[in-house]
Amino acid sequence: MPVWCCRCSLAGHFRTYSSTETEGQLLNSFVQYFGESLGRKIKRMPLIEETVLPGDSLVTLPVVIIGNGPSGICLSYLLSGYRPYLSPEAIHPNPILHTKLEEARHLSIVDQDLEYLAEGLEGRSSNPVAVLFDTLLHPDADFGYDYPPVLHWKLEQHNYIPHIVLGKGPPGGAWHSMEGSMLTISFGDWMELPGLSFKEWAASKRRNIKSDRVMPEEIACYYKHYVKVMGLQKNFRDNVYITSVSRLYREKDDEGRSHQNEDISTQHLEMEDGQKSLIKRNWEVRGYQRATDGSHVPFCLFAENVALATGTFDSPGRLQVEGEDFPFVLHSMSDFGAAISKGKLRGKADPVLIVGAGLTAADAVLCAYNNNIPVVHVFRRRVTDTSLIFKQLPKKLYPEYHKVYHMMCTQSHTVDSNQHSAYTSFPEHNVLSFKPEMKCVLQSASGLKKILKFSVALVLIGSHPNLFFLKDQGHSIGHHSNQPITCKGNPIEIDPYTYECTKEANLFALGPLVGDNFVRFLKGGALGIARCLAIRQKKKHELIESGDGGGDGVP
Repeated sequence: MPVWCCRCSLAGHFRTYSSTETEGQLLNSFVQYFGESLGRKIKRMPLIEETVLPGDSLVTLPVVIIGNGPSGICLSYLLSGYRPYLSPEAIHPNPILHTKLEEARHLSIVDQDLEYLAEGLEGRSSNPVAVLFDTLLHPDADFGYDYPPVLHWKLEQHNYIPHIVLGKGPPGGAWHSMEGSMLTISFGDWMELPGLSFKEWAASKRRNIKSDRVMPEEIACYYKHYVKVMGLQKNFRDNVYITSVSRLYREKDDEGRSHQNEDISTQHLEMEDGQKSLIKRNWEVRGYQRATDGSHVPFCLFAENVALATGTFDSPGRLQVEGEDFPFVLHSMSDFGAAISKGKLRGKADPVLIVGAGLTAADAVLCAYNNNIPVVHVFRRRVTDTSLIFKQLPKKLYPEYHKVYHMMCTQSHTVDSNQHSAYTSFPEHNVLSFKPEMKCVLQSASGLKKILKFSVALVLIGSHPNLFFLKDQGHSIGHHSNQPITCKGNPIEIDPYTYECTKEANLFALGPLVGDNFVRFLKGGALGIARCLAIRQKKKHELIESGDGGGDGVP
């Protein structure tokens, strides 16, 4: 089956362009994008068969970003040429950092030594650039201060790096599918992206924001508007599903031409027979766009660099126990909310069984409680476990979560159940299995088993990224090889200042994939990647101008 493919020559910078796009016409828009950027007309997109490997003459997009949530949006913002500078009147509360910033006030932060600036800073991210960028945008936020950013932004179009952002839905990613009745754990200001104040946006839209925390629906609308107001639409393609991201290889010829063009991002691989030498080239990105009529339009793109910004909401965590696939065992708040709205749980005598001790499980408890649905709450930890998220949240700012935590502590199954029939907790219990008659087998820490009857079960034990489109589902690029990528236990291993995967050149990752769950910190990933790509782009152009390389997409 033939698929549409990008085979355009990118001999120079893309210039700014804007055009209207018929929904579903992903590949036609690519043609127009490339054609106008090069000042020429391209009448159609060439075809490439699935079994055909592209030749050496193929030239590729500099960057493909997979994921259009806040991570992908922020990276697109920086790659589009927006640059942060120290504001003339700004004084950072950290005197050491401020002195460093003053030393190169004339340079944008992207053009400065991020390792030098981040040295000695501490924050709630393990990634130093994330901590640096956060303290520039929200100085001393963790100490309760509401200082304004010390940065101002300039659009420098000569710093634009051509890129495409591919997402399943509208810009904003998973925020468009989150339960709309719950408040975000972070303040609205902490959810904002560079250059557009969330409060000012909310005021301009006449939205009544009653507290510092906001509903996911507000954040989703803000992200979608952000892409539009910042002029980033030309880089975004919606309703796009990635099916494969793979590395292309090229055999080194007898004259060693490939070796001449070798870049710091190019690696030599020896074949098993030891006779041939291959060079890692560019990335091949395959997928399809879902059209308005439901049909799929396949495509194939080629990229020098791929940035993974998919987040971790693709695959709900599973207990991996018998009976978990029964239709009455749910794994998402949206499914639970739909069951409530359709009246499926109205009048049920048996309680809802909620498994998990995180904030999403707490949201489910609140949702059931507010709808007069009895709850049985099962979780593995002790209520005194210091790692419980409730221990880290101030009571004054998060009263609803502390209400749930109070019930977890005081309304245990060990107490007279008649006193709290609306909610019963089972701390230090594991689910062993689900039975077809809507029963659940629990086991306590001491080994005692108990069978409970329920109306519907809701398993909310976190979620994981679905990197099925990568070789071995991306297991080889985590801190622990050959294990699934998870946000906490096994994030993608990256260089802390460039966010490039240490085990795969020209593959970048940011956001939850590298352990930065909060929007506050994922912006640092965009900064690190933008700086790395800007440096490489500059070197590439220097090589092209000197005539030493760059002819096939890899300098």
